[in-house]
Amino acid sequence: MAPQEPGDLFGPADLRQLRKQGITLEEARRQIERLEGPPGHAELDRPCTPGDGIDTIPESEVEPLTRLHQEAARDGRCLTFVPASGAASRMFHSLLHYGTQDCPISRKKLEADAAAGKKEAVEVLAFLEGIPRFAFLDDSRRAAAGQGDELEELLRLAMDYARLPKGLLKFHAYPDRSRTPFEEHLVEAAEMLKDARGKCRLHFTVSPAHLEPFRSLLEQVRDRYEKVHHVAYEVGFSVQKPSTDTLALDMEGQPFRLDDGTLLFRPAGHGALMENLSDLEADIVLIKNIDNVAPDRLKKATYTWSKLLVGRLSSIQNQVFDLLRRLEDQPADTGAAAEATSLVRDTFHLECSERRQSLIRRLHRPVRVCGMVKSTGEPGGGPFWVRGKDGALSMQIVEDSQVDPDSGQQQGLLARSTHFNPVYLVCGVRDHHGQPYDLKQYIDPDAAMVTRKATGGRKLSALERPGLWNGAMAGWNTIFIEVPGEVFHPVKTVNDLLRAEHQPGGED
Repeated sequence: MAPQEPGDLFGPADLRQLRKQGITLEEARRQIERLEGPPGHAELDRPCTPGDGIDTIPESEVEPLTRLHQEAARDGRCLTFVPASGAASRMFHSLLHYGTQDCPISRKKLEADAAAGKKEAVEVLAFLEGIPRFAFLDDSRRAAAGQGDELEELLRLAMDYARLPKGLLKFHAYPDRSRTPFEEHLVEAAEMLKDARGKCRLHFTVSPAHLEPFRSLLEQVRDRYEKVHHVAYEVGFSVQKPSTDTLALDMEGQPFRLDDGTLLFRPAGHGALMENLSDLEADIVLIKNIDNVAPDRLKKATYTWSKLLVGRLSSIQNQVFDLLRRLEDQPADTGAAAEATSLVRDTFHLECSERRQSLIRRLHRPVRVCGMVKSTGEPGGGPFWVRGKDGALSMQIVEDSQVDPDSGQQQGLLARSTHFNPVYLVCGVRDHHGQPYDLKQYIDPDAAMVTRKATGGRKLSALERPGLWNGAMAGWNTIFIEVPGEVFHPVKTVNDLLRAEHQPGGED
């Protein structure tokens, strides 16, 4: 490799590698500076609560908001965006813990480990007990007793399943067949997105290795679901762009290099998907995680509240767009300025100058309506009032990792949160002229996170981009809506599939 210039971190070979990755030298240097600096933390002021940042939808608004959803869907304005790049490996963590051990594993060994308080053993025993109830196992596997050689075989099988993308693992059993989360999203779309011509639009972000399996499953099931639901699916796929990957530092504070001397680039978290979201030819985008799906008997709440959130967004857009046109076209319209000021304060809960240009800047930006559920102990970020560097307060979704772990005061505020973010949001990404917003303009770069990782047994400092629904949307106009827990059915571990809501005939 050619020698580096004195004082420069990057040599000619590095520059060629950066160009091939689609990363400018300026961006590379910015990333190194971010990695070298102290981690940024959000400054919490207080949790958002009902009546103080979290709105509710009264019964009187249900019908008009549902009607607005119908109009938006009929006009083809709606699309679902599903981050689906995650592998199922995290779901099978406990089984992999035992499946990768050299010594044979027996039920007796598991029971002894469980008695000793080992969490992984408890979870593996629960998995074995639940074998007959997993939709992804065929009949012969369900009949296994989980003893002796069969236990070893099941652990090997779990390792195979762990290599699948989570979206392609069968979650729910039905009388005719079992469905994957990918298929459940297709079914949901038929109810929520269908336009006047019967078209449903969805977009999934997947890993490059899983792109073809997703496409293959779509072609296998497309006809079945289109005929049953009388729709035509328009499904897009994309992968995280190489240009959104980030550099890392080794423990000496130098750019982390692989054994061949080349720079290491790492995927930068789900915040990198803002590029994918920006590329969509969309207007109203519903965002939900791949694993948050329910069987048909429990889908009603998802349908109802998704429509209400879309309706709420559409209602707000109507107001904002009308005010922007009046502010732009009729400078002397003092009534428009007064109405805009009230909208900013009462709807977006922000302070804003009453000057016309300030109001235009405040209103001319993307809008998100985010469903928030009451905290039940599930991991995830929550809604908070956050104080910016300028001292102004705004409503933000904050992840636990964004809060200073060494501040008792900030950790206390974090613990007081009453609601959390299930990733259940609706986004308006086009302006009153029908043009897409430049979403990169509304990212808070200070929300990037520095984490400790390892590769090839070597420790490193990694840089994660501001998260898709927190720092990457920090500059959006935001509304939080309280929604019922019935819209949230996450599957983080394989044993979550044993919960009643994921089982046939469980409690409704």
